Amino acid sequence: MKIGDNLFQARKKSGLSQEKVAEKLGVSRQTISKWETDETIPDIFQSKKLATLYDISLDKLVDFDIELEKIENAIEKFNDDKNSKIDWTKTWGKKYPILVTYQEKVDIDKYAKEIRRLFNELQHDYNYSELDAMLVLKDILGHEYLDNKK
Repeated sequence: MKIGDNLFQARKKSGLSQEKVAEKLGVSRQTISKWETDETIPDIFQSKKLATLYDISLDKLVDFDIELEKIENAIEKFNDDKNSKIDWTKTWGKKYPILVTYQEKVDIDKYAKEIRRLFNELQHDYNYSELDAMLVLKDILGHEYLDNKK
């Protein structure tokens, strides 16, 4: 995504018009339009003011992704009550079919015992709750997967 798209998406998300942004920054509406169409780019001082106005970091403004923002907001609003109502295997299985088929092939008990051992060890060694131990294991596994892809 280009910087202009980022500026446009951030402005729209904040609910401001080009006129309002221009007024707050002391520039013309045409200037905002040129920034959003990549005709020109704001200088670092104006970029910092835009980030403040849109209530996001300058780094995020430069790399703004509306879809990622929606996902982050959904995660923040998510609660355990909703979690218990979702069949995660079925939901993720739509994207990753292996999640609905591996049960027929994999010796689940073998892996479950080892995972349980690690889970209990984390709880005991670090005094983690069940939820914290599960999240730590999940995070370690995710990092191992990503590191192995490099």
